Amino acid sequence: MARSLFGLVGLGATLMFALPAAMLGLEFLFVQGRPYAGTLLLVAAALMILFEEHVTTPGDLPTMVADRLLGRAAGDSEDEE
Repeated sequence: MARSLFGLVGLGATLMFALPAAMLGLEFLFVQGRPYAGTLLLVAAALMILFEEHVTTPGDLPTMVADRLLGRAAGDSEDEE
């Protein structure tokens, strides 16, 4: 699936928070022997990424409109050539 610039920035921001939580969860789970805390952190990291990918919030609506307008404008100029 192709991503727009806004989508990539949003995913990058989400991963900045989700990856450290996942790494800490893996450390808790396998190194320190704290399975509940490790599992909780891994689930939280997975939910952060899934939420960003699949849930549309009111803050996403202006981005979706801008993507459609820019995509439509870019598509029109390519069709003329």
